[in-house]
Amino acid sequence: MGEFELIARHFAPLARSFAGAGGLESDNAFLSSDRRHDTAVKTDTVVAGVHFLDDEAPERVAAKALRVCLSDLAAGGATPLAYQLSLALPRAWQERWVQDFARGLAADQRRYGIVLCGGDTVVTPGPLTITITAFGTVPCGKGLGRTGARIGDELWASGTIGDGALGLLAARGGLKWLAARDRKMLEDRYRLPRPRTELGKRLIGIARAAADVSDGLLADAGHVATASRLAVHIERGEIPLSGAARRALVRAPALWANVLGGGDDYELVIAVPPRKRAALLAAARLAGVQVTPIGRFEQGGGARLTVDGKTMKVPRAGYVHF
Repeated sequence: MGEFELIARHFAPLARSFAGAGGLESDNAFLSSDRRHDTAVKTDTVVAGVHFLDDEAPERVAAKALRVCLSDLAAGGATPLAYQLSLALPRAWQERWVQDFARGLAADQRRYGIVLCGGDTVVTPGPLTITITAFGTVPCGKGLGRTGARIGDELWASGTIGDGALGLLAARGGLKWLAARDRKMLEDRYRLPRPRTELGKRLIGIARAAADVSDGLLADAGHVATASRLAVHIERGEIPLSGAARRALVRAPALWANVLGGGDDYELVIAVPPRKRAALLAAARLAGVQVTPIGRFEQGGGARLTVDGKTMKVPRAGYVHF
């Protein structure tokens, strides 16, 4: 049983009476706040050795833990407001580590306009585990989820895809044949996500649905399609790549599997009706983020990948938690 099957079978029934949960099919829940705003709520957990490297600097651990939540808020069209922190420290924890971790949180609070508002701290016999619940604001009834795409909508992606997964390979000592500057760029993209908060809040009234690319491009675009009861067709040649990723793929084409299914990009995939194309491009310019059309929603189910128009079998759609 996979993550989504587990949620649908055991936990979605518990949320059935609350419309703001969206059937647990989207990244965020939306709670009524006032006449003009809803509150978007998202919880994410990161675990040492699973979501970040065991020897990662505490400032970067803090940044990644917070930013993966902010990425989900961006996918919901929300503006960051506040967050709560649950910190499970290993028994051998040291105050210096916590001091540096808090310094990393403080830097990102300034960067993204968010503030700590509570949480919990415990000691665990297991690995370092960090859970953040982030809150954001969104116009009443306008929050974006995975549901809502329609046949004929275009699929757009922000930024570049594949850098996170290739960066993980580099951080683990791989890709040594790639130029040092390219390895460093990719590694930085893995270690420090760039949540698209400035773009996300501008998608209200433009996008019909959105998700962040955390598990993998094909997986997360497929989640939007499945939640919208549609299929999504992606043309590989249209996927935006960084120069470093492009050079890696020229040398080792097998790395396409990592680019398409590795995850950790924390870019956005966005369902946009064709008539809203100009509005999306204007929003992206204001946000200072590149957006690229990479596919289209159609009748059917799941994600379909083509290369030069020919359907390709995909070895791995995305990261699997279970």
